Parts: sequence; C-alpha cells; structure tokens
Amino acid sequence: MRPILLKGHEGPISKIKYNREGDLLFSCARKDKSPCAWYTENGERLGTYEGHEGAVWDIDCHWNSTQLLTASGDRSARLWDVQYGTELYKFDHMSPVRACGFAEGGRMIFTAQEDSMNQPAALFVYNIADDLKDQEAEPIREMYNPESGKIYSAEWGALNQFIVTANHDGTIRKWNVETGAEEQKVQAHTKEVRCIQFSPDKSMFATASTDKVAKLWDASSLRLLKTFKSDRPLNAVSISPLMTHVIVGGGQEALHVTTSSSKAGHFEVDFFHMVYQEYMGNIKGHFGPVNTLSFAPDGKGYASGGEDGYVRLHHFDKDYLTPKVQYWGSTGGPTIARKD
Repeated sequence: MRPILLKGHEGPISKIKYNREGDLLFSCARKDKSPCAWYTENGERLGTYEGHEGAVWDIDCHWNSTQLLTASGDRSARLWDVQYGTELYKFDHMSPVRACGFAEGGRMIFTAQEDSMNQPAALFVYNIADDLKDQEAEPIREMYNPESGKIYSAEWGALNQFIVTANHDGTIRKWNVETGAEEQKVQAHTKEVRCIQFSPDKSMFATASTDKVAKLWDASSLRLLKTFKSDRPLNAVSISPLMTHVIVGGGQEALHVTTSSSKAGHFEVDFFHMVYQEYMGNIKGHFGPVNTLSFAPDGKGYASGGEDGYVRLHHFDKDYLTPKVQYWGSTGGPTIARKD
C-alpha cells in the first residue's frame, strides 16, 4: 500500500475531513490561512479557500458537498462555496474558534470558541438560511460552563439532539441542543481529550487523549465500552465503517523524545481490533506527531495529517478488504492469509 502524499500547507495539519461520498478530502493547518480541497482518487488539489487571517483549526463539509465550514483563530467561522472557493458568510466571535460542524441535513451548524480574551469556552448553534442574504448573525443557542475549560473537539450527536465536546480537563460533555443545558459530564481521561469521532450510525464515538489512551463510548449513555492503550500521547482516532477496526495516531513532541522512552516519539498510525481491543499493527510515514485521522466513508482507505505538514492518503490493498484470517506483523506491515 503506497500512500499519496499531499503537500499544500506551510505548517502542521490541524484537521482533515472527507465529504460524504469520499471523493473529496478537505484539509486545514495551524500556520496556514488557506484550507485546501483534494481529489481522493489521485491526490490532485482542487483548490484553496482564501480569506482567513489566522490559523484554521477545524473544517467540515455539507452533506451534498456544496458548502464548506471552517473555524479559525481569527475569531471567525466561515461558510464557503466548495466548487468556486468563494466566501459565502462570516460568523464573527469574541475569541478564536476551535471547532465547527454541520448538523445532519445541513440546516444548522455549531461553532466552539476558546476560553481566551476574557471570554468563556462556549458552543454556539446557528440556523442556516436558504438564502444567505437573509442569514442571521446571532446564534439561536449558546451553551457554556465556566468550569469546562478549552474545547479541543466537538461533534453533533444523532438526529441533532445533542453535541459532545472534548475538553482540556479530560472530560467529555454532552450538551442538549434544545435546552442549551449540559446534560452529562464524564471524566473520560486523565489528560486533555484531543479528538472525538463518531461511528457512521452515531451509536458510538471514540476519544483520543494525551494520556496515551483511546476509548470507545456509547453515545446515548456515555458508558465506556472499550479501551485501547498506546505507548504515545494520542491526538486522533477514527472508527472504520467497514471493519471492526479503530485507528489512532499521535506521538511525542520532538523536544521530549530524547528524555522519554525510545518508543514515545513514534509517529505511526496504530490499528486496534474494536471488539477485542488488541493491537494489530501500524503504518509508518509521518515525520512528526499525527494530528488528525479519518477513515474514508467506504472504509477502503484512510487519511492522516501530521505535524510535518503532510497529508497522507492511503488506499487499502485488496488483501485488507477480503481477508480470511488477519494478523499483523511486528514490523508494521500487514500479513494476511488470503481466501482460497
């Protein structure tokens, strides 16, 4: 499996996102003001989205791939036309915007601002007008708890009824969109939770933390289902829509590698069995911590973005997709017994 390397950013990749069909991939970076769009088949760059004046932290695509939503350190979230790259609307905030996302159906969005500049960490929900000339600048819902701290990641739950956030204090929090109240809080990790990603049916979600653990949760009750232990701080996790597999990525910052264990700085993408919680193997490639991961919507590949500024686009070999018995070697490459 030879990856396609995508180089279109000047700094560390902060987020990658497939569209619903999986034929497009969107990426953004912390030291780059211009998100990019790529064709997943061959890695060709479709274009960039010019307009932000600061780091772009998060990105999401409308279900029909017509609009793009971005969250930036310039204290704004913006809507873009995917095809033409033009800015459609700007949502101004009082502090940097860390996360964003389209609701199912694309009629609402949320944004999450940082707890800085004398502003609390907060979630905002907006209705999206059919004609953006009539778009309201004010949110329909504002949700915050002064004790929650910085929000690193957030995702819509099933049927747009709630939003789950990953917080600096190691908690995951469930927010009711109808009432704006914090319904539930769980001390999920001992250190900050860097990533939340839902399963395709949104019945479960996975979290990744710098405490070197990824966990699988029931989305309705926030009950812990599975635990996946790594040997490095984790920044990203993704659940396969095709196999019972979970991938995690992270790595120790370069200045700390020589003062810790020899494995702590490894920047591989690790594969775990989702049911048995067993480590299966890894895929190498990045030259810095892996910051973001995502399986393709059809499960036949995945993409990763790293501190090295590269997006690596992988398409799985046929052996991965049609195994009889599957084992992974210690060298990181797959060793699969084929069907007869």
